Amino acid sequence: MDVSHKNPFWGPQTSYLNFCEEDYVVTRYVAEFINTSSSLIYILYGIYGLIQLRQKPAPSFARAIPWFGLMGVGLCSAGYHMTLKYHTQMSDELSMHMLTTPLVYRVLTFQVSPQWRRVIGIALSVEFATVMIVHMAMDEFLLHAVTFGAGALLIARRTMQIISRQIPDPLIKKKTRNIGRFGIFCFLFGYFAWLIDVWACSQLTGIRQMVGAPFAFLFELHGWWHFFTAIGGYVAVAVVDMITSGEVDSDPSPQLAWPVSLAAGIMGPDAQVHKRD
Repeated sequence: MDVSHKNPFWGPQTSYLNFCEEDYVVTRYVAEFINTSSSLIYILYGIYGLIQLRQKPAPSFARAIPWFGLMGVGLCSAGYHMTLKYHTQMSDELSMHMLTTPLVYRVLTFQVSPQWRRVIGIALSVEFATVMIVHMAMDEFLLHAVTFGAGALLIARRTMQIISRQIPDPLIKKKTRNIGRFGIFCFLFGYFAWLIDVWACSQLTGIRQMVGAPFAFLFELHGWWHFFTAIGGYVAVAVVDMITSGEVDSDPSPQLAWPVSLAAGIMGPDAQVHKRD
């Protein structure tokens, strides 16, 4: 779409990816309005997580790092979709590793010796630096995608293993597993929406033009990718923090944000009766 007559505030696009949402339709200050505004969901979940963390018996900066990572994803994603610049695209893609890397460290170093913690920390630091340098210097996308996907898979698999080992109460264990599965489902559903947005862009654009605003916004599927992956990321951080901090003696769902708390109540039995003194 030619947007030259709209005098975009950020100038011409320099990013090598541009998603299906038409550019500078709502305002000249935001290239992709829905994709930008939906990115703020990550920030909201991160803020909620930090508020909840402050109320816990043993909050620490180390426990806060993944929540800042989740907020960083939202900030960098919003910056990218707002400007469509190369450097903001790089920050958006690398921010995904700023979220997954601390979580990978948490699940891999749980109940291991200090020596192994140092080894794992060094290995993950080298891996993150390599991905960052190669991705930015060579415009190489495959390494970024593979390492992010592998990190997400490792977090999901390892988290389920720790849940099975660390939670003695069968009802709380079942509910926590269901919460984790809900997060995985949201992430995969968001990825499905991302694929449809890429593969069926012309059809989606036709539908949006036919229905008009505001209903056209419902067919901005990259925005739904943000919504569902924000939920998945929130669940990952919340569950990993809970199980690696020893907070597994009661039903976790009441302290979780919407819609996770609602889904937990629907999917599993009420474990609150098993809360330990």
